[in-house]
Amino acid sequence: MRLLVVDDETDLVEALARGLRREGYAVDTATSGTEALDKVAITAYDLVCLDITMAGVDGRQVCRQIRGGAFAGDVAPRIIFLTARDAIEDRVAGLDEGADDYLVKPFAFAELAARVRTLLRRDTSATDAVLRVADVELDAARHLATRNGRVLDLTAKEFALLRYFMTNAGRVLSQETLLEHVWDEHADPFTNTVRVTVGTLRKKLSVENEAQLIETIIGSGYRMIDDRPVPPASVPT
Repeated sequence: MRLLVVDDETDLVEALARGLRREGYAVDTATSGTEALDKVAITAYDLVCLDITMAGVDGRQVCRQIRGGAFAGDVAPRIIFLTARDAIEDRVAGLDEGADDYLVKPFAFAELAARVRTLLRRDTSATDAVLRVADVELDAARHLATRNGRVLDLTAKEFALLRYFMTNAGRVLSQETLLEHVWDEHADPFTNTVRVTVGTLRKKLSVENEAQLIETIIGSGYRMIDDRPVPPASVPT
């Protein structure tokens, strides 16, 4: 999942970005509302962590513009306000602007991580903290993935890629989509990093006689097979 962290306090932005990257997310940063809107306009973020009080374009203006359609991709990102404003009227106003959540500073990073996980589970088949597809389970809070009880020894990027496949099980995902949601703005779009990482993830997912769960859709991308049977490809007559 790809996140954007926005705050005019540079040290805080970098600290939050480091923590969220350790959680397995691809994270970009912005230190002004204007910069945030520029990035949201060209990148399909899954979630934006957004400070309210910033000089110039503040967080509420950014939120309003995103909710008004100023975002890349087909689905608007989730928005969580991070702010020192703790009055009830401020919380209500923030949620009325279109934010999905509101976290008051100072906060424990563990709480932010938990709220991010919760927001990113919305609109998926997941109903608890553990994702399940076929015989694979992924616990984002514990950073643990298993297949049929076998612990998968994954790198941070492989874990993030598996999580994105699992939250989109059954959907065909192009290399461009995977690059946009699993890698950050520093990734080189002209490398074969997606193909290589998908390949290593496949090897770790399927050993011995285990069925392959990530299939290549020629000319389109990749798909993780979910619990429902995948219909056979039609044969021209």
